[in-house]
Amino acid sequence: MTSATRSGDALRRDTLRMVWSSVYALEKRDHATLTDDQALAVLTREVKTRRESVEAYRKGGREDLAAKEEAEIAVIAGFLPVPLSESQIEALVAEAITATGAASARDIGKVMGWLGPRTRGRAEGKVVSGLVAAALARADLAAHDGDDHGGIGRG
Repeated sequence: MTSATRSGDALRRDTLRMVWSSVYALEKRDHATLTDDQALAVLTREVKTRRESVEAYRKGGREDLAAKEEAEIAVIAGFLPVPLSESQIEALVAEAITATGAASARDIGKVMGWLGPRTRGRAEGKVVSGLVAAALARADLAAHDGDDHGGIGRG
């Protein structure tokens, strides 16, 4: 923040102040210093909020405000871990299904619990849960394709 202030980069300075304010408010509320994971969650939430604002501004025809929000996202993203690619997420999903022994869509909670700490701040939860659900559905279908369903419908 100091270097942004000294260099005259108002966007960076103001964005970092807003994020710092969010972190400080949580620390005051909880009477404790945030852990790295909690601070990462704050940064992720700040980015998510701004992405939602970008969508709203674009729908409202306010491209100038959408561009400002996107610039703020870029500043905050510099402090986040490198996002996972879809293939990396798919590999983690496969590993999670194996590690948890998940066999059907009912096991999505176990798989997401295993994946949470490994993807937090690096992938959107909706994307991860969608890939998990698809993988578990495929596994469930594959398991049922081998069943003869008790001979029902055979004549």
